[in-house]
Amino acid sequence: MRYSDYLNAVSFKHKTISYNILAPAVDPNSQGRPAKLDISLKQSLALIGPYCFSRIMEQVKAVVPLAAYLILFQTLILRHPIDSALMLGGGLAAVIIGLAIFMEGLNTGLMPFGTIIGDNLPKKAAMSVVLIIIGILGVGVTFAEPAIGALQAFGSSVDVAKAPYLFELLNNWTLPLVLMVGAGVGLAAILGTVRFVRGWSLKPMIYCALVPVMLLTGYAWLDPNLRSILGLAWDCGAVTTGPVTVPLVLSLGIGIANAAGKGESSLSGFGVVTLASLFPILAVLILAIFLSFTITPDEIIEAASLAQSAVMSEPSVWDQTPLVEIVSGVRAILPLVVFLMFVLFVVLRSKLPNRLVTIYGLTLSIVGMCVFNVGLTYGLGAIGAQTGGVLPAAFMELPVSQFSPIFPELVGIVIVIGFAFLMGFGATLAEPALNALGLTVQNLTNGAFKKSMLMYSVATGVAVGIALGIAKLVLGFDLATVLIPLYLLGVVLTIFSTEEFVNVAWDSAGVTTGPVTVPLVLAMGLGLGSAVSAVEGFGILSLASICPILAVLTMGLVIQYVNKHKNREDETTGSEVFI
Repeated sequence: MRYSDYLNAVSFKHKTISYNILAPAVDPNSQGRPAKLDISLKQSLALIGPYCFSRIMEQVKAVVPLAAYLILFQTLILRHPIDSALMLGGGLAAVIIGLAIFMEGLNTGLMPFGTIIGDNLPKKAAMSVVLIIIGILGVGVTFAEPAIGALQAFGSSVDVAKAPYLFELLNNWTLPLVLMVGAGVGLAAILGTVRFVRGWSLKPMIYCALVPVMLLTGYAWLDPNLRSILGLAWDCGAVTTGPVTVPLVLSLGIGIANAAGKGESSLSGFGVVTLASLFPILAVLILAIFLSFTITPDEIIEAASLAQSAVMSEPSVWDQTPLVEIVSGVRAILPLVVFLMFVLFVVLRSKLPNRLVTIYGLTLSIVGMCVFNVGLTYGLGAIGAQTGGVLPAAFMELPVSQFSPIFPELVGIVIVIGFAFLMGFGATLAEPALNALGLTVQNLTNGAFKKSMLMYSVATGVAVGIALGIAKLVLGFDLATVLIPLYLLGVVLTIFSTEEFVNVAWDSAGVTTGPVTVPLVLAMGLGLGSAVSAVEGFGILSLASICPILAVLTMGLVIQYVNKHKNREDETTGSEVFI
């Protein structure tokens, strides 16, 4: 997610905006109705131009550096030209424009719903009804996440013979998959809201969530047919904490906490990202295990062969046009809007204070999602898959590269892993959301945890995580053998850390999972996995999520130790002076 949106959600209800300067004068003969302003087209563009430019530049800063890094590495280091460069450029432009429109619609259309409902729902409904609505909302926002479409878009690249259950989940069980992920987010939203109201510690909630996740992970890892779904399950935890889920659920939860008189804590906004990451993992593992009892791998392979034959004989126009992305964009946002309207108008019997502005925002959300989905397919997904597919040319022979292998095997592997490290470090450090997180943490810890320390800790953690994920595909080691020890280490560090550092560390992983990073890393991982004949290309995001948690927890323990040592020295010095 973008942490700036996360922080905006925390403070959304406390912000007041004055329109006195822009408000039109009131005509004395119009009985209180505002008089119309006579503004030319040139004046209108002069007013809205800088605003639109700043919104687009936010997305340009997120998309262009990543895309440029991949393009330069592919052309200069891997010596491979960019395929379909014109279409790729158009797709990246669609991503930038679509995200800018979508984020504007989110702030002006969807976010006010969350604030109004959060403020009024506890006053007009019982807590049981409130929690049910929040749970349903968790499912709705999951469908509206821009990055969730990446899972469905890349499902066809999975080899059914090598990973039948993974293929089945991503191709024939996509709706149940998203519903289960949404159910995990809904449960996280419910528990997060209860935590806001009750003032619970995050530590026991992390322990209770990790126990069943680890047990089911171990069960799936011991089953050769289920082992391939582990990367997908753990990556789903990163996909869900995007620009829709966290701000909307957070604004709703904090509104309820404030209505209950429990929302004044400076740490009340932390914890939602952590819970919304862990419970979807559990939900996907449960769905995959249920699927294994429902259908055999041989039945999946046979059905996939028949379906492929039918598709080859009758190509569909839907597979050749962007219409399917546009339809999926409408389908993602519209149900969420309908549910929010039902809660506001029917359950709460309230009205929107700025109806035209809200309708404008909702329209932008739908249009932005449609444009972004087109860009996802022809831009982010394309460049990620291209670079991932050519990466192995650095150390092995590939049919798509006449220069492969470009380097000796060991040197090539080091270059590929170093490429992943620099990509993760640079992309994270350049993320404006990380700067916002650093400022917040610096204020919460009274300067003990400096902004620069947090930023470099998170960026290094993400870089190590992505490098580990690429190494997993290149070297072929098992994801669970790395992921489980890392999470166990995270639990140990959590036990010895203070509540403040635990809240910040476990939520810091949300910085890495934006609508740009997720599709790009997924596409690159799947492209690389296909090139090196890996069973599946998932797992990079899960490693990129746990490593920054460990980095921040470790840095927090170092700060705790330094502060305690300094306090002891001060006490000793004070005693000597007194004597």
